[in-house]
Amino acid sequence: MKDFMFIFRGPSPEDLHLTPEQGQAQMQKWFNWIGELSAKGRYVGGDPLVREGKTVKGKKPVATDGPFAEGKELLGGYVIIKAESLAEATELAFGFPDFANEGSVEIREIMKMPMPS
Repeated sequence: MKDFMFIFRGPSPEDLHLTPEQGQAQMQKWFNWIGELSAKGRYVGGDPLVREGKTVKGKKPVATDGPFAEGKELLGGYVIIKAESLAEATELAFGFPDFANEGSVEIREIMKMPMPS
């Protein structure tokens, strides 16, 4: 089996203006989806990301505040799963609980690099 990363983008929880009850219900959808992936033996790990960070870039690298999302799209977190193919990983992504909140999932196979000796 191959490893794939689901990269989640969408509005931040603060931007959604959910009531505490709505927020709890949304979190339960996440717990249910991750539980389903785990029960199928597909879940490897993952975590949400905090909003603040730094970006390092340039020929003479410089650290700047960021990353800053375009509009209300925020890189919110990731999950690593196991699947036989990109097609199977894509099917597993259809359970993502934030589609109704304008969220999206980018699905990328993780390339295995040989370790230098």
